[in-house]
Amino acid sequence: MSEAVTTSPSGHQPRIKRSHVTVWALWDWGSAAFNAVMITFVFGTYLASESFGADDRGTSWLAAGNAIAGVIIALTAPVIGQRADNDGRRTMWLGINTGLVIATMAACFFVQPQESYLLLGVILLSAGNVFFEFAGVQYNAMLVNIATQSTIGRISGLGWGAGYLGGIFLLLLAYVGFISGDAHWFGITNDDAMNIRMVAVFAALWFLAFSLPILIVMRNRETTGRQPTARRVSIVRSYRQLIDTIVELWKHRRNTFWFFVASAIFRDGVGAVFAYGAILGTTVYGVDPGQILFFGIAANVVAAAGAFVGGLFDDRFGPKRIIVVSLLGLIVSAVIIFVQNGTLAFWIWGLFLCFFVGPVQSSSRAFLGRLTTAQTAGEMYGLYATTGRSVSFLTPLLIAVFVGISGQSRMMVPAIIIVLVLGLVLLWFVKDPKTSDDEPVLTDVTEPPASQ
Repeated sequence: MSEAVTTSPSGHQPRIKRSHVTVWALWDWGSAAFNAVMITFVFGTYLASESFGADDRGTSWLAAGNAIAGVIIALTAPVIGQRADNDGRRTMWLGINTGLVIATMAACFFVQPQESYLLLGVILLSAGNVFFEFAGVQYNAMLVNIATQSTIGRISGLGWGAGYLGGIFLLLLAYVGFISGDAHWFGITNDDAMNIRMVAVFAALWFLAFSLPILIVMRNRETTGRQPTARRVSIVRSYRQLIDTIVELWKHRRNTFWFFVASAIFRDGVGAVFAYGAILGTTVYGVDPGQILFFGIAANVVAAAGAFVGGLFDDRFGPKRIIVVSLLGLIVSAVIIFVQNGTLAFWIWGLFLCFFVGPVQSSSRAFLGRLTTAQTAGEMYGLYATTGRSVSFLTPLLIAVFVGISGQSRMMVPAIIIVLVLGLVLLWFVKDPKTSDDEPVLTDVTEPPASQ
């Protein structure tokens, strides 16, 4: 059996609704509240500070929490996507999981700067990671319906770029309103890190505001292309179907199978660049914690540029070439930054790293979009999340071991490099879906009917 192929019944180029692309990209714009603010540049750095214990305790606990979250996601994500495929309520599940992410973000307000609150902070961020990944399964699956084969790369890049640009605006607002100086918006002070804790609430409201459009616009047009009256199956049966899918991938769709494996590895390394970048800057390269937001803003600018450019080249040259070039750029930049010292070196080579992150993420999502259909997108992107999270312990574990043995946060860099190199080696043997004829890929799709 070959990869599934769908064509437009009329044979004409399908029409892309700009309103659907716009609200889809706005969710990515809003999601920066979790990724840029909570995980990377503000709250994650806050938990890694000495307020929660010496000897990089916060860093190690965060890595451990991410590893646990990864196991949970790996065991559940594809079934969640599969069941959304079956019941035709992808928008509803996107809304539920987005709401849970927002709730965990807002709850971070209660994490006071004391060692006894470190566990609460790690639990909230780890739970947020789980719900964010569940929401991402539904969100990514929508890409198959709002894009065509000739535009999927640029639309995926548009989404990633919007996320990074959203991060810029939010980080600027957070810096001006809650971090710079001693007096902040609404009379908030720095006592008990109240300003940082209010950033969590502000970020939660930001995500809420920009996630509502996609839920409102798409609520009457489910993106799976199936009617919500489809027969439901038990959880046990869902896992049996999942096993059947994995077996079918191994027997008949080997290229897709190996893409899952390779992308799982390199996406784990790429994710670590942003997850631990701010911590590395403040603990190793002497960046002032109050100034790390400026690096975050610059990082989001270049990452957005990389995502936009990578998306355009993706549609022209194919996703594999974009990913390979970007991974090479990441590896070279990481090696250079490891042997350098000082704030200037971190700024220069850290921004080089960030430029190559966007194309890897965008083209990986578009790569899979060319290998699936609207009817199976949830399960496939669930497997995408699962394979990623099934090894998501890898980079955090290597970081925890390297930092734990050496006592130096700098050793995060070689841990990330090892994972990126392994992912690149595995990807080398995967065929590009845009240029390979061995496995037919998804052709341009038409709009699915609206749910009744």
